[in-house]
Amino acid sequence: MLGAKRHWPPGPSLSPWLTLALTLMALRTGWAQEGTEPVLLEGECLVVCEPSRAAAGGPGGAALGEAPPGRVAFAAVRSHHHEPAGEIGNGTSGAIYFDQVLVNEGGGFDRASGSFVAPVRGVYSFRFHVVKVYNRQTVQVSLMLNTWPVISAFANDPDVTREAATSSVLLPLDPGDRVSLRLRRGNLLGGWKYSSFSGFLIFPL
Repeated sequence: MLGAKRHWPPGPSLSPWLTLALTLMALRTGWAQEGTEPVLLEGECLVVCEPSRAAAGGPGGAALGEAPPGRVAFAAVRSHHHEPAGEIGNGTSGAIYFDQVLVNEGGGFDRASGSFVAPVRGVYSFRFHVVKVYNRQTVQVSLMLNTWPVISAFANDPDVTREAATSSVLLPLDPGDRVSLRLRRGNLLGGWKYSSFSGFLIFPL
């Protein structure tokens, strides 16, 4: 009939289903974000906590006031020719002393004895340069590991006023091993100014 209001058959409503789908999506997104939070927190903890553990002397760190592992180096030189009072053996035989310490990272070099004592186990590099002055004698300088001569260098040219016995070596050392220089032949009565002895830790073992 004209003018009559027409009623369509009721169909299924989509709004409840759409609402449910949107709700599930929102929950899933929240769960995903929550799942990533522990990873982020763990990363932050590693960045913040590791340095404090090292500073407290934990694994991979050093105690307060000590050199960190891997930082071991020394360099000593002779700043004058003749030995001061109290030094024995430099003129004829025995240990070769160095009166000026330029670097002593890790505290391994002992100026009183002229020797280096390994603080940690590792592979070390050593180099020495011992100058003889106004001396026509052959001079032999040996690098000693405890009481064992590892390498030797010679200065034996009689026609020069200054000549150096120089050499270098890599050595594996245990804590407490002692490395020093010893005059094995000749003398340094003319002095040994500008001589040097140095070493450093390449890597720990």
